Amino acid sequence: MKPIILLTCLSIAKAQTLPAVSEAMDRAIAAKEIAGSVTLVAGPDEILHLAANGDADLGNKIPMKVDSIFWIASMTKPVTGTAVMMMQDAGKLSVDDPVSKYLPEFKGLKDAAGKEVVVTLKHCLTHSSGLSEVSPQESGSIKTLKDLMRLIVAKPVQFKPGSKWQYCQTGINTAARVVEMVSGQDFATFLDQRLFAPLGMEDTTFYPTEEQAKRIAVSYSRTAAGELEKSELMFLGNAPVTSRERNPRANGGLFSTASDYAKFARMILRGGEFDGKRYLSEKSVQQMTTVQRGDLVTGFTPGNGWGLGWCVIREPQGVSAALSPGTYGHGGAYGTQVWIDPVKKRVHLLMVQRANFPNSDGSEVRRLFHEAASR
Repeated sequence: MKPIILLTCLSIAKAQTLPAVSEAMDRAIAAKEIAGSVTLVAGPDEILHLAANGDADLGNKIPMKVDSIFWIASMTKPVTGTAVMMMQDAGKLSVDDPVSKYLPEFKGLKDAAGKEVVVTLKHCLTHSSGLSEVSPQESGSIKTLKDLMRLIVAKPVQFKPGSKWQYCQTGINTAARVVEMVSGQDFATFLDQRLFAPLGMEDTTFYPTEEQAKRIAVSYSRTAAGELEKSELMFLGNAPVTSRERNPRANGGLFSTASDYAKFARMILRGGEFDGKRYLSEKSVQQMTTVQRGDLVTGFTPGNGWGLGWCVIREPQGVSAALSPGTYGHGGAYGTQVWIDPVKKRVHLLMVQRANFPNSDGSEVRRLFHEAASR
């Protein structure tokens, strides 16, 4: 199975494939772990590898292409963290501020015992806020982050903020709502105007168009018999992917391509600058990609800590063994991965759509990719 390469811009036109990466993906496809993949490896100044392997749609025999679009799920979280830090650079907020400074509904937030609790933006971005989750059934009809907040504050805080790590979708969405308040823009518009359009990320969005929807890779689950069967995107309900009747899920609602997300990742690798434009200060990049609470035990694989919207690998091991200490990134529910190695100056991007990995961050596909990309 040969990788398919599409030359879309000057930096991509120079890209070559790394045979070991494509061979690793072909093995995963042959084992029916995934239907197909897009893989990308980049340095600060160029794309070193870009390849599409396998199929985007098994039933219709549509091959994967390098511009195939994926639901990147929680790979949205580093983007949200970046938006918060952009506002800190602008003097609009501090991550140490209480959320209630910007969202009055958080004043008087209480725990289950009725004791008042103060949650900061840093708590939200490091998954240490203790905020209760809002179920898909509760949030299904919610169209704005503003309306989502009233559901969050109606529930008790589960533990003392900062005392433990517990992966929390509502904390990330709360941080995004603060961005809306201090910027005066809804979160989707903020990202479009401040990040995606300037970076040239034309296929990154919460709301794919009809044309973009045609390029979305089909999601699959692996059956007990070892076969792949079509699986729907978990957060859409019965609505089409093109519907705008849902809130901009800052915790995991973005769609993107490998080449698009690589622009964002390379900007972070370069200390907040890309193609002559500065998006973040180097200080803010350093802050958000550094472990904020080193004593907290975190998931989803061993050896991790947490920055501000970013997972940070403190002690590489298992699936992350090929990466350097201090590597930062995030995975997505359906197996997508981005990891930025600041020592080797490399971006690793894996795009797949597998709905039922036992642990999407600990998948064998991820391990094979990192090992092959690091040779």
